[in-house]
Amino acid sequence: MLAKVKSAGLFGIDGYVIEVEVDISSGLPSFDIVGLPDAAVKESKERVRAAIKNSGLEFPLKRITVNLAPADTKKEGPAYDLAIAVAILLATGQIPHHPLIHSVFLGELSLDGSIRPVHGVLPALLSVKDQIRSVVVPLHNAPEASHVEGIDVYAVSSLNELISAFKGETAITPYKRFHGFDGHADNESLEDFADVKGQEGAKRALEIAAAGGHNVIMIGPPGSGKTMLARRMPSILPELTYQEALEITKIYSAAGLLDTSEGIIKVRPFRAPHHTISAVALIGGGKLPKPGEISLAHHGVLFLDELPEFKRDVLEALRQPLEDGKVTISRANGTAVFPASFTLIGSANPCPCGFFGDSSKECTCTPMQINRYLSRISGPLMDRFDIQIEVPPISFDELTGQRRGETSKEIRKRVNKARQIQLERYKNEGIFYNAQLNSRLIGKYCALNSAQRKMLRQAFVSLNLSARAYDRILKVARTIADLEGCQNIEDHHLAEAIQYRKLDRRLWMQ
Repeated sequence: MLAKVKSAGLFGIDGYVIEVEVDISSGLPSFDIVGLPDAAVKESKERVRAAIKNSGLEFPLKRITVNLAPADTKKEGPAYDLAIAVAILLATGQIPHHPLIHSVFLGELSLDGSIRPVHGVLPALLSVKDQIRSVVVPLHNAPEASHVEGIDVYAVSSLNELISAFKGETAITPYKRFHGFDGHADNESLEDFADVKGQEGAKRALEIAAAGGHNVIMIGPPGSGKTMLARRMPSILPELTYQEALEITKIYSAAGLLDTSEGIIKVRPFRAPHHTISAVALIGGGKLPKPGEISLAHHGVLFLDELPEFKRDVLEALRQPLEDGKVTISRANGTAVFPASFTLIGSANPCPCGFFGDSSKECTCTPMQINRYLSRISGPLMDRFDIQIEVPPISFDELTGQRRGETSKEIRKRVNKARQIQLERYKNEGIFYNAQLNSRLIGKYCALNSAQRKMLRQAFVSLNLSARAYDRILKVARTIADLEGCQNIEDHHLAEAIQYRKLDRRLWMQ
């Protein structure tokens, strides 16, 4: 007796169709699963056996062989339980042939026959949607599966419910398709810039960063508001488009971090890993590659607080993804590519004690200690921060004043306006915002007059800037001009962009 049904597997965030073949023959009772299964897949034997019995069905006391094809790719997780159970019941004639049998089956079986949700449904289905017509998923996974166009989604909560549908005892209809997307939905729950006292210069820098997708580093003493400012960055970023939301949801689903009740991420992510994080956890990896923090921050913010406390190799691993907007993880059994287009915000104290340059508190660090502390952030990494600012301590008057700053909503209006200008400008260039400009496009869209070139030359020489810093100054100047609605970069736009590059030279040359 032989039966075949389909399921889907995941490598990184790319899915592929898996054919679940079940052969039942005479011999001593056994249950074997082949096709490079991991421990979780092997353990499905006990879950499937108990689920079939507890659903009032007969589990065959024969020789059962399950093959997960293609056999040369590693299979992991409990998502194949449902497909294996359906194939066994089909092979033993306990369920009839039904159009639903040609669906892809995904789901983990509980011992009582109920079907539990699994990870990676959305990315798997998006990858194989051209090869399938319908899918059967756990009820809790139906919201995310409904975002895949072109396939019918059937949601079931138990094995008995599915068997009744096969037998025609109950009708099963496709899950209601997703319609519409509101990127504004959860923005009201975000922390607001109006709560931040003072620090107008830092707020201005973060507004520019949000408008152009630029990376920012903030240097300042403890308690000056660096973390408070960074955590409010998502509240001024442009609302997610539906396509961006799908990309983020794919990553979170593959990582097992998706709230299945929502089915889609509606707010730009904000990730703030602790400084003890490993390079694999930050960048991604593992035997079967999983997305790291930089991919979980895709289209959002990655905040590295106390930047010099991170391990050197961890920070250096950021350099390539910051340039490419993606990370490639190569393993013996394949290569996975994870998107990693994020805004990096770093913060650091100016010295180990934190009070170097503070007029109100004395710094107890020696020049050597200060230099050793700041040199933990390498020059090449520092060069990748488009905007570098000092965040001074807050005065008592600023802290206790009744004046309320601009709200995030007001700032976001200006950011959205600038982003719309960029979207229109780059609609034929394949990019979306200024931070993505390459050298060719910088020459095309960031042209300077002779006086501005002279100004930039003086800054280039006096600050000992690199070619990368030169490009990033022009990108930031372009964003400042966009915030003011100017078609060309003016002198004061360029001057402001230059002053955001003084920090690395001044601090690292103490």
